[in-house]
Amino acid sequence: MTIPLSILDLSPISSGSDAGQALRNTIDLARRAESFGYHRYWVAEHHFAAGVASAAPAVLIGQILAATDRIRVGSGAVQVGHRTPLSIVESFGLLDALYPGRIDLGLGRSGQRSKEAAAAPKGPRKEAFEKDGLLIPAAFDFSVLAASPRFAVYQRLLQQPAAVAPDFAEVVDDIRALIDGTYEGARATPGEGAKVELWILGSSAGQSAEVAGRLGLPFGANYHVAPASVLEAVEAYRAAFRPSQVLDRPYVIVSADVVVAPETAAARRLAAGYGLWVRSIRTGQGAIPFPSPAEAAEAPWTPEDAALVADRLDTQFVGTPDEVAERLRVLQRVTAADELLVTTITHDHGDRVRSFELLAHAWGILPSGG
Repeated sequence: MTIPLSILDLSPISSGSDAGQALRNTIDLARRAESFGYHRYWVAEHHFAAGVASAAPAVLIGQILAATDRIRVGSGAVQVGHRTPLSIVESFGLLDALYPGRIDLGLGRSGQRSKEAAAAPKGPRKEAFEKDGLLIPAAFDFSVLAASPRFAVYQRLLQQPAAVAPDFAEVVDDIRALIDGTYEGARATPGEGAKVELWILGSSAGQSAEVAGRLGLPFGANYHVAPASVLEAVEAYRAAFRPSQVLDRPYVIVSADVVVAPETAAARRLAAGYGLWVRSIRTGQGAIPFPSPAEAAEAPWTPEDAALVADRLDTQFVGTPDEVAERLRVLQRVTAADELLVTTITHDHGDRVRSFELLAHAWGILPSGG
């Protein structure tokens, strides 16, 4: 059985372009995704990145909803460490009031998670291994980024002075109570009664997976950001799962980075800038504008650079439609995912659109001739 295929879009800014063009590309891609048969279209939330324009999910979601007719649109994910539950519920309640029944509200633990990473004790590094054909690489140490001087600047700009993000479980409980109309002494308008689909997204077997399972909510696991811990995350979610009014069984969506072209060599050329882009993130400068294949070919690259981004490069699915579809089937089989969420970055917008179209054909959601 073919499971649903959905899209996560970061609104990437290509070298030589700007945020306005990146956002127009996102809206165009969402229209195309709807015609290609994709189930959902999610946008990310990123800050302080010269190469990513998706800084305000609710605003961008509204633009996408206005340009499409049927596809579900949502956040992957709202960073709850930087917003109050009321502001989140009112923003997404407003969207639901205008476009009822099409909104996914994905929540992520950024803020709390970053601080925990900086303070966490260092355990032994796990070696890479394969499970039934799926590579599980050695984990990247995110505490290096969280401990950088830039991190303190970012936190100061993202939060009010002396503000402390509450516990993630408390935030989720408040959001649910405001939507359900059960929050004592307060009501959200718009927001109360909104028919949004609530999701929890996570990169590890930590609190996000536990909260999603305990509350009986659907869970998103990141193979594209944290491939080393994807199996632990989905296992922790399923172990914690309790049936709810939302779900009677666990529901998992798993993400993957993909680039598809008619020929393998062409796909690899389109993906050539990915290593430079990931390196820029992991060295603390923030995502750079995505390089062209020619720029990537001329850029300096060291063995240390390769080691820094190896887990991401080795788990990016690059190739022909059939090659990428087969690797996605392996990912689905090993994680038992109910749905897959694919993200693609290329320098040229047309190549990105074509990648999603070719994959839709290979996955069977876009019939031949469609």
